[in-house]
Amino acid sequence: MPKPPMGKEMGKVKDFKGTFKKLINYIKNYKLSLIIVLLFAILSTVFFIVGPNILGDVTTEIFNGVVKKLNNTGEINFSYVNKTLTILVIIYVLSSICSFITNFIMNTISCKISYNLRKEISEKINKLPMKYFDKFTHGEILSRITNDVDTFSMNLSQVLSQFVSSFATIIGIIIMMIKINSNLTIVSLLILPISILSMGFIMSRSQKLFTRQQKNIGNINGVVEEIYGGHDVVSVFNAEEKAIAEFEKYNDLLYDSAWKSQFISTSMHPLTHFMGDISYVVISIYGGILTIQNKIQVGNILSFSQYVRNLNRSVSDLAQISALLQPTIASAERIFEFLDAEEEVKDTLKPVSINNINGEIEFKNVHFGYNDDKVIINDFNAKIKKGQKIAIVGPTGAGKTTIVKLLMRFYDINSGSICIDGHDIRDFNRSDLRSLFGMVLQDTWLFNGTIEENIKYGRLDATSENVKDACRAASVHHFIKTLPDTYNMVINEESDNISQGQKQLLTIARVILADPKILILDEATSSVDTRTEILIQEAMDKLMEGRTSFIIAHRLSTIKNADLILVMKDGDIVETGTHKQLLKKGGFYETLYNSQFEETEE
Repeated sequence: MPKPPMGKEMGKVKDFKGTFKKLINYIKNYKLSLIIVLLFAILSTVFFIVGPNILGDVTTEIFNGVVKKLNNTGEINFSYVNKTLTILVIIYVLSSICSFITNFIMNTISCKISYNLRKEISEKINKLPMKYFDKFTHGEILSRITNDVDTFSMNLSQVLSQFVSSFATIIGIIIMMIKINSNLTIVSLLILPISILSMGFIMSRSQKLFTRQQKNIGNINGVVEEIYGGHDVVSVFNAEEKAIAEFEKYNDLLYDSAWKSQFISTSMHPLTHFMGDISYVVISIYGGILTIQNKIQVGNILSFSQYVRNLNRSVSDLAQISALLQPTIASAERIFEFLDAEEEVKDTLKPVSINNINGEIEFKNVHFGYNDDKVIINDFNAKIKKGQKIAIVGPTGAGKTTIVKLLMRFYDINSGSICIDGHDIRDFNRSDLRSLFGMVLQDTWLFNGTIEENIKYGRLDATSENVKDACRAASVHHFIKTLPDTYNMVINEESDNISQGQKQLLTIARVILADPKILILDEATSSVDTRTEILIQEAMDKLMEGRTSFIIAHRLSTIKNADLILVMKDGDIVETGTHKQLLKKGGFYETLYNSQFEETEE
């Protein structure tokens, strides 16, 4: 598997501003809902801010009433106190209701964003070229769909709602503080820039660590997926300790980046709390002096103290938001990086119809390399007539399977052309082009579902009788009838509740049902026993009748009846002809053919 980058390179944010801008543009799709959230958040904040001021008035009234009573000049006006406290309770209830509505709408937006992101990623996967998946492990891609989207959507809801609430609270509180006493406000705000500068310093350090943490999560997912997928092989070779050691290596990297990022980001809260306590002490001392000088009421001191505490809490909330913003941006960057990845070359605007395709194929001066600096197919030329059985043989790495991938446009050629019935394959829609082909590969692929669902995968509108006819042609109907639930038997996730040969016959039945114009058989009988091989060979013979077929094989005895054999070596066709013709030539094919018998004798 690809090894993850280490050190500073791994934690470096590629484009913080660009990612943040994309995030804002993405959120704009929910403009109306966000406006409603903003209105309710402001209402909630207004009700919340008015509360301490009213409470201060009540405190002043009680204080003055106690003084009057002590001086025998009057009593506490309990009617005013009760009426004011009732209003205060109503205000706080309204504030809570508005806050609830704000959180409800934000959670709804967050879930919609998460849903749409996963949908976009799912659609994007089908648009990406095969070369993209050569660069990343399955676990890395899976991590972007799961961990990154979850982190992004969960944090986004909290970030947006808290940001609006905290920002509105800070503005409102400052206005109320100035209204009470401007000098006291100036003193209390002197400490605020220190808190903001401290937050900025911490954010700049923690962002790199959060980006590294998200990448390490993807890497460890890749390791787990790889080891679990090959668990049998790991056990056979007693490589459990090596697998554990490899996992622990990446787990240590994740631990290192995770605790550092969490430690640095959470340090913002105690720092702002400390700054708040200092300001609270200063306000208490200076406020007491102003009270003695009769420049401020006792109740106003209480209100102001509450405002200072709430201001510090809001600044602390902003610090928490900035901490949440770190993994949010890191996850968003990875998600948008995936969504912005270069897609396959777009289909032509005027595609060729596939209705009357016969299956004649021609390769003209084809050159191709997975990397631009390394060409592995050199000036490949071949012409195949309709209905011919074409065998492609050669040593490992000769380019046999690559030819098939080019034919189906999994990769685009560097130069030359591949034509079907005289039409360049680039003149077809990819989906139409690939619908012309049916593939039976060495590595069978069945999904978790019933046998009938697996066979209908290439033709979803097929009836149950169509499925049974395909299974009869593939010599697998009798086997299915012996199963407890016959065609409704569920194949498990690992597809290990049926044998390899049975899986291969099911994939052949799937291709028969799809009824393609062109067949590709890639080492379809290489991993089964002799008896099953005979059944598979019979099924494939039926399948190939009347169809242009490409057979990739290492066991040359299986392609003796091919109409044409293309012998490949180092990306070039070195010989062509039938089995007998090639043996008479006494060239590279004969060497390959005889070497198999020599290996068998040895």
